[in-house]
Amino acid sequence: MIPRLAGITRSLSQAARMSTATAQTSKPFLLYTAGTPNGRKVSILLEELKTQYGIDYDVEKIDISKNVQKEPWFITLNPNGRIPVLVDRQRGDFPVFETAAILLYLEQHYDTQLKFSFDPATSPNDYSEMLQWIFFTHGGIGPMQGQANHFVRFAPEDIPYAKKRYLDETKRLYGVLNIRLNGREWLAGPDRGKYSIADINAFPWVNGHTFCGIESMDEWPHVKAWLERQSERPAVKAGTAIP
Repeated sequence: MIPRLAGITRSLSQAARMSTATAQTSKPFLLYTAGTPNGRKVSILLEELKTQYGIDYDVEKIDISKNVQKEPWFITLNPNGRIPVLVDRQRGDFPVFETAAILLYLEQHYDTQLKFSFDPATSPNDYSEMLQWIFFTHGGIGPMQGQANHFVRFAPEDIPYAKKRYLDETKRLYGVLNIRLNGREWLAGPDRGKYSIADINAFPWVNGHTFCGIESMDEWPHVKAWLERQSERPAVKAGTAIP
């Protein structure tokens, strides 16, 4: 009897979560997230959009330590079972997963004045640069620093080779950013650049450098200055505090 009741309770809980996405609300988005670099990318952009356009959103924290993101109700939103997921209530509860895809989705549909992007028709080179640096983070910094985090913090056994491999690669990627940011303020755009979703995409990972054991950014002074510059933005502070 007790296991059956427990199963009913879980089913009701899952149904309640799913109904949240379709609940009547004045807030156009529902963000399923957790306090990770990937989660913070999206909350930072949402806070920036809130500042510029007054767009608001609801947040549901997902406890990844309990594998909530692997539950069937969540898998219907993201078959990969990862946070974050954004549900767009204004577009038929359309779900979007993968952080870079979410940033590009929000930029396409809601950054109507291109505050954080570039017009691909009139500024195709700047737009391409933005994409290049988004994919550089998505394919490089995130996965490599994520592996460094795992082997430094969570691996059940100490594997010095793995620690060194992923820490060295993370540092190399910081070096690439440092080259790009020499004489620039932001990753994409003409002259010294323009703050864009390319910066938002990279910031939470690099800003979490101490978690994998990189205590100082002095080796990469241009990246250090970029982190400090972005950290002072009110929307970045607000987005980093979510959930």
